[in-house]
Amino acid sequence: MLRSSSSKVQASHGRETRERSMASRQLLLAAVALGALASCRGQTSRESPVFGIRNMYDQPRYDVQEESAFFSDHRTMRPLVEGVVASHQDVDPQIAHGRLDDESGYVLEIPKAVVDRHQGGLPAMVERGKDRYGIYCTPCHDGTGTGEGLVKRRAVASGAAAFVPPTFHQDRIRHMPDGQLFATITNGKSNMPPYAMQMNVDDRWSVVAYVRALQMVEPKLANQAPLAPTAVPGGTSAPAPGGTAPAQDTNAPPAATPSGADGGGTTQAAPAEAGATSAPAPADSADQEKNP
Repeated sequence: MLRSSSSKVQASHGRETRERSMASRQLLLAAVALGALASCRGQTSRESPVFGIRNMYDQPRYDVQEESAFFSDHRTMRPLVEGVVASHQDVDPQIAHGRLDDESGYVLEIPKAVVDRHQGGLPAMVERGKDRYGIYCTPCHDGTGTGEGLVKRRAVASGAAAFVPPTFHQDRIRHMPDGQLFATITNGKSNMPPYAMQMNVDDRWSVVAYVRALQMVEPKLANQAPLAPTAVPGGTSAPAPGGTAPAQDTNAPPAATPSGADGGGTTQAAPAEAGATSAPAPADSADQEKNP
């Protein structure tokens, strides 16, 4: 009897242990299932189901130009507060824009405050301008400022004459106020893009100083005729707008020209040989009879 009762108790205890173990497994499976469901975001995704270390990948933020329900005007891109300026922004219009305080015109010379900000004064400023000029200006204006850069040559060769830049050695730019030249670099003009994003204020003024140095070092370029059209590999030659005519063969006789001011005289060809002198055209027989 005692052995029978003991075996029944052990069997019952083993059954309860197995039931508790099974219940634990079921609870664990249920927790895993709930965790998997909780990780679902309720939307389609192009990413793989497993994405490790998301961190700030998903965050409560607005995208560019997205509509906002928080602001009354529903604009995510908020306008600047009136009067706010960046920490690096120059508030002096003469330095920041090259304009006079009363906006009546451009400053004539580089502001002294800009020169003083360069360690080494104006020579250091010109050296810095040479460096920036070589990066951003040389492709179009070439190294001397004549406007014969590689971009211009390719534009002329392909027939895109609208992309031809001007020379810095013409009187218009020589007499241009420094502030206007600075504003052109800042805002761009015609086919020239603005360079306010590529160069800060001091670097733009440095380029102005270097352009003035080029004009002083090579003043003779102001009176030179535009260079002959050039060709690039794979392109065709084409005359530059406002350029000179192609050079003629010095050994070939030039075309005949009128000999009289009123156009009624006869025409003659200049002698082909160098050093020969022009001779009056012989009169025809009718003229000889009238003027014996």
